[in-house]
Amino acid sequence: MSPMTLTTDLLAGLTPPQAEAVRHTDGPLLVLAGAGSGKTRVITRRAANIATSVARPDQVLAITFTNKAAGEMRERIDALGVGRGMWVCTFHSMCARLLRDYGDTIGLGPNFTIFDQADSRALIKRALAQCDLSADHFPPAKAQERISQAKSLLQTPADYVEFAFDFSTKSVARIYQAYQDLLTEQNGCDFDDLLMRVALMLKQYPKVRDELSDRFRYILIDEYQDTNHAQYTIASCLAQAHRNICATGDPDQSIYAWRGADMKNILEFETDYPDAKVVRLEQNFRSTGAILSAASELIAYNDFRKHKNLWTDGDRGANVRVWTCEDQNIESRQIAQDIQKHLEEGRNPGDIAIFYRVNALSRVMEDALRTARIPYQIARGVEFYNRKEIKDVLSYLRLIVNPADETALIRAINTPARGIGKVSLDRLKSYADENHITMFAAVQHCDAIDELKSAKKKVGAFATLMAELAALPESPVRDIVSAVLTKTGIEKSLVHALGPEDNDPLENVNELVSAAQQYDKDFPDGSLIDWLQQTSLVSDTDAIDDTRGAVTLMTLHAAKGLEFPIVYMIGLEEGLLPHARVQLADQSELEEERRLAFVGMTRSMHILTLTHALYRMVRGITERAVASRFLSELPDDEIERQTFAEQRDRSMAHLGRYNESEMSAGDSMYYPGLRVRHEDYGDGEVVGIETRLRSQYIRIYFRDHGERAFALDHVSLLILD
Repeated sequence: MSPMTLTTDLLAGLTPPQAEAVRHTDGPLLVLAGAGSGKTRVITRRAANIATSVARPDQVLAITFTNKAAGEMRERIDALGVGRGMWVCTFHSMCARLLRDYGDTIGLGPNFTIFDQADSRALIKRALAQCDLSADHFPPAKAQERISQAKSLLQTPADYVEFAFDFSTKSVARIYQAYQDLLTEQNGCDFDDLLMRVALMLKQYPKVRDELSDRFRYILIDEYQDTNHAQYTIASCLAQAHRNICATGDPDQSIYAWRGADMKNILEFETDYPDAKVVRLEQNFRSTGAILSAASELIAYNDFRKHKNLWTDGDRGANVRVWTCEDQNIESRQIAQDIQKHLEEGRNPGDIAIFYRVNALSRVMEDALRTARIPYQIARGVEFYNRKEIKDVLSYLRLIVNPADETALIRAINTPARGIGKVSLDRLKSYADENHITMFAAVQHCDAIDELKSAKKKVGAFATLMAELAALPESPVRDIVSAVLTKTGIEKSLVHALGPEDNDPLENVNELVSAAQQYDKDFPDGSLIDWLQQTSLVSDTDAIDDTRGAVTLMTLHAAKGLEFPIVYMIGLEEGLLPHARVQLADQSELEEERRLAFVGMTRSMHILTLTHALYRMVRGITERAVASRFLSELPDDEIERQTFAEQRDRSMAHLGRYNESEMSAGDSMYYPGLRVRHEDYGDGEVVGIETRLRSQYIRIYFRDHGERAFALDHVSLLILD
């Protein structure tokens, strides 16, 4: 097929703006792609057009944010017959590949380990101990978060020290340095390192930057609004010489500021590239007119955005349903009943999704679906690889690839139990430190460590085992995983292991073997190190099985980039969406929460239901909930409201009888309108007093926390009026 014919075929079925973006080749391009506007089609066809007209496929780099999106993009490009040699990947997987090839430039061995969140946190705990700092004063999770923020801003430990100004930041600087030293000792990287190390390498080593810029002459970046400073730097450095960069995204769908994403990267693209061509994709091909209209009116309340007129020539469809439910139990049961009706009408469970702001809301929903015998799946792809038995197997595989991985060694050496205790491990570590060798090397020299005493023979047996495993052929990966299971004794130890009904440890490790076999099939030239890299970069959405025929439950953040015919968004209440952690006085934070609601709404193709409860149990206490302000921002003519509150007495029985008419000051000093101060919630206004059985409760509205109810006998309030 000639380039001219192929280009003509690539433009078939495209709208004029889509075709304009596909035809563009040289120079910067900004594609402002509204929700459901076919941006994946544009990116894939544009990549194919470039690869058949002005460049070779291997000179094209297409980057997106999730493995699922990258896989879909790769399949589409391959179907066009031009994908061979083209890099279609996520930022993290691209950086991992580049560090395998160029890591020696910055002192990183090609067999480095990618540490997951749990292993990273374990190293931070060790760093805390080395710094003589208490985990009570510096929680590892908080330290991990601050280090991650620093890395996304390309701040090295030395940079962090320079800007540290008080005891807290100076202590974090020490933790950061100690943590980074531990990673270096183990030839390891955490997720943020993948980005930071590549960004700094491109900035500091012109030769590497020029070589890669020449290699990737055309760069296409999806979801540009979600890039952080490190990703922005990588993109800018790679495009510096040729300026053939295409940024595709939508400021209205920027929802990752909490992990460093900077929406200014897309809003200021035209400042960075004044000659950029701008194409707006405003026609929506996903949602009905009613859903699109409601979502558009909601997002219009945001000021920090680029205006777009989203439209569709499809059906208007049914109104968006807003359900007011008595409590979370009524909410979940009503949704389960509604789903059951859809299934009876012939709908596939896989057409249906339930979104929530926080994972805690899934429990009651799961109970209702189980009771109704409705199949469901939860998008928690990372969870599988965090299971103990899976991490046990992976520790051996990591050690085969990277003997310096001390974290993997400590886990593997006594799994299954070999009688090698903490004292023996401490002696191995001391010997390694004294002789400036790795702990794995100390294991190999165990005969020379008299302090090991009776454990010497056991450590020697482990050294022999690892030598056998290290001698295995590098592929196929399935055979290596199977050998680890049998030779280590893990498989035998799990035969009688008991787990939850839906989590059999032996079945889980067998599934790991199946995953390795699938990898061998998909990547015949792949190796163990490549497979481990793939497993370390798994995300929650990777667990979604489109063929399983099950209702999907996931957070709103995980829903990004997906679509479903029927969507339920639950828990639209103040404190949940917008979230309680959001400073409502901070316009940027509130606007991000509104964008999150917009993203959830625009995932729905045909039927959208938004629910909120009048009462919700939080930490074992049922509290009055206030409907999200976002519900009041929806257009009335696109909304159909229903109330399911007839079960009040039954659902609130554990609190006693509730009677709204019993709002009276009575013998109390409090009355509606009185301004008071609570030590945790701040200043608020009394809404009313009510009686539940023999106890009186005061209801108070707090600007940042919504309405809360307290037993008068157990609350301390300062009267402000």
